[in-house]
Amino acid sequence: MVNFFQRLGKSLMLPVAVLPIAAILCGVGYWISPTSGNVIANFLTMAGSALLEAIPLLFAVGVSIGMAKKTDGTSALAGLVSWLIVTVLLSTNSIMKLKGLASPDLVDPAFAKIQNVFIGILCGLIGAFAYNKFKDTKLPDFLSFFSGRRCVAIVSGGMSLVMALILLFIWSPIYNGLTAFGMFISDLGPWGAAIYGFLNRLLIPLGLHHALNSVFWFDVAGINDLNNFLGGNGEFGVTGQYMTGFFPIMMFGLLGASLAMYHTAKTKNKKVVAGLLLSAGLASFLVGVTEPIEFAFMFLAPVLYLIHALFTGISLAIAAILPTRMGFGFSAGFIDLFLNWNNPMAQNPWMIFVMGIFWFAVYYIVFRCVIVKFNLKTPGREDDNEIETATTTNPNSFAEQAQGIIDGLGGNDNISELDNCITRLRLKVVDMEKVNKTILKKHGSKGVIKIGENSLQIVIGLNAQFVAEAMHDIISKETCVVNKETCVVNKEKVVSITAPMSGYLVDLKDVPDMAFSEKILGNGIAIQPTSGEVYAPFDAVVDLLFETKHALILNGENNVTILIHTGLDTVNMKGKGFEAFVKDGDRVKRGDLLIKANLDLIKEHTYNPITPIVVVNTEEYNEICVVNSNETIRAGDKMLEVK
Repeated sequence: MVNFFQRLGKSLMLPVAVLPIAAILCGVGYWISPTSGNVIANFLTMAGSALLEAIPLLFAVGVSIGMAKKTDGTSALAGLVSWLIVTVLLSTNSIMKLKGLASPDLVDPAFAKIQNVFIGILCGLIGAFAYNKFKDTKLPDFLSFFSGRRCVAIVSGGMSLVMALILLFIWSPIYNGLTAFGMFISDLGPWGAAIYGFLNRLLIPLGLHHALNSVFWFDVAGINDLNNFLGGNGEFGVTGQYMTGFFPIMMFGLLGASLAMYHTAKTKNKKVVAGLLLSAGLASFLVGVTEPIEFAFMFLAPVLYLIHALFTGISLAIAAILPTRMGFGFSAGFIDLFLNWNNPMAQNPWMIFVMGIFWFAVYYIVFRCVIVKFNLKTPGREDDNEIETATTTNPNSFAEQAQGIIDGLGGNDNISELDNCITRLRLKVVDMEKVNKTILKKHGSKGVIKIGENSLQIVIGLNAQFVAEAMHDIISKETCVVNKETCVVNKEKVVSITAPMSGYLVDLKDVPDMAFSEKILGNGIAIQPTSGEVYAPFDAVVDLLFETKHALILNGENNVTILIHTGLDTVNMKGKGFEAFVKDGDRVKRGDLLIKANLDLIKEHTYNPITPIVVVNTEEYNEICVVNSNETIRAGDKMLEVK
């Protein structure tokens, strides 16, 4: 369950990543003119507002991509299909027609709010589930066009119809419950902001704070603090109360904590610690990315992190009490503060600097006193000088750093899943005992979080995406690191396919069937057989033996999937004249007998026995070429190469 919410939290960041664009457009527009009298300002703010208004739809698409396994965009289409079906069927006008009401005013007001982030997330989950579960589905021959990824959106649509029917009866209580929760938190005023701020920091180690943020920042429970602020259409003096208190902490408080850790570090380690804390401090001050600082003491001194969480909650409460309001599109850093200074919802933004000076002093004094009093092993105070060893290794490239992290995880074979968010790698390993934290720290890890038996996260910082991509390349053998130099590995793997039958080679374009001649089903070759025995053309697994036994699909080396279709229109023989020697799921070796076809009987039924052999996943390979130049071919002769 924790893994599910972690992945969901990461998925929520995909649509959230659009918000800085909206913040820039709206921010520049408000700087030009805080009112609506300037054409250029209106142009920019309307463009930003267009993105803000589409946030629920972006969540539907973003969650469907983020929750899918190795998505290729199909899941995004499925999420969009789900969103369109659910929101149209449950719109006010649709409900009025479905229930036979005379006026839209008679429809439950809850349905006027069906286009919200909660429904967007729900539709995204439907799209991702449909993709993960049905992307490899093989349908009967007559429906084969809709097999695989083509059926995902269809399944998503069917599931969405069921979901819309369920929501027709339960959406009102769900909506009213979410609204009641939002009103409860809002009625708590500064206390509600304090509770949120405290929990926001506590959930960071698990990566679940993004899910919590969506409740307060977007229209999940009716609060919608972030959208209302950026759009300039909230309630002045109220909107922004769940964001303002983060600015003094991220821009100033954590800088005070960094200075305290620097001053309490051992003299011989201060130079190394200074570089670490300076880069982390700049990330926090400028863009509001706090993980590099937080993970510097989160595990070394957990009591400091608890104090940090309490201070964050108090800061949000103080900001909510004071007449000051500010918001952001990405996080509470200086760039967002500058962009939103003239936002119509901004109230006394200068007070953030006053609060910031206060929190800088509080963090510095409290952190320094606690570190010294309890002799906490913050960076630079370790007994074994780990920090010096760890940071003196400066990777020359992301590939070198990635290789070091792979080594620290126990090698390629010990990594079963690899993903990333903004600042951390998210992984699953086969054997947790093989993970070496010392090696990971040496290559840039700022903290390792174990979640469950085989799941962990490695905090890297703002370069996490590039490190993850380099790791993917190394694991897939696209690159390697030799003597600190990155080199490209020839990933091209040639798979040889031998002739499954004896006969005469025929170019696919000459096969009298458009599905094959136009290469709709894939590239390959055809054989006009002289013998009816069909043999395995390579080591493979029988993915599908058609009920009529006239065709089968094999999946073999390097995921090459081929279709052997004995005769044209022979499906109409309903298995007559065909004998199968394998079944679905069987593993076969090159040369094993698969099928016997009675060629004479096929001809008696006036069907053409020509047999196409096509690579159905042609688009996944660089080249498929015929390597046998002879007109005649015997079963077992080399015929195709897939590269």
